[in-house]
Amino acid sequence: MKGIFMERKKIYLLFTDTGSMLTKMIKLYTKKPYNHASIVFDEQLMEVYSFGRKKPRNPFVGGFVYEDVRQGLFINARCAIYSCNVTEDQIEKMRSFINKIEKEKHLYRYNLLGLISFIINKPLHRKNAYFCSEFVARVLNEGELLSFQKPHALISPYDLQNIEALKLEYEGQLAHLCTDLPKEYSMVI
Repeated sequence: MKGIFMERKKIYLLFTDTGSMLTKMIKLYTKKPYNHASIVFDEQLMEVYSFGRKKPRNPFVGGFVYEDVRQGLFINARCAIYSCNVTEDQIEKMRSFINKIEKEKHLYRYNLLGLISFIINKPLHRKNAYFCSEFVARVLNEGELLSFQKPHALISPYDLQNIEALKLEYEGQLAHLCTDLPKEYSMVI
């Protein structure tokens, strides 16, 4: 009976605008309010993963990152948080994919060339390299949550925001959400 009555859980997609110079440049091109995507596995925003800056002051040194949304560039960020119902099996598959990358994170880098090829609508698949929304799309695909009609290398944060199964939970200053909720309290919105 386990397969029939699997308990549903939630994952979250976090979209941010940190206001950094790189974000402003990307925003000039996309004309969208949020240009960074992360996947979140808990309501307290403690398990946040993406591909982005490894060093807050240097946008050119990037790769797989565990993001602490309570400090650094996120302090002044605007955000939108969406939830999606998932099964335990889907979470396990997504976590397994992320854990594999995390164990070998020294082999992974930010897909800056892929970001450039995104602009000309030509996907560039590089081994062990992702930009943020490409990574999140791949995680969702690995979890068999959904598949995309176009290559992951052409998925933008805005594309992810428009996934029909997502429900908007919060939009506003990320710092307000993080300071309003104690770490042990869950995100009840």
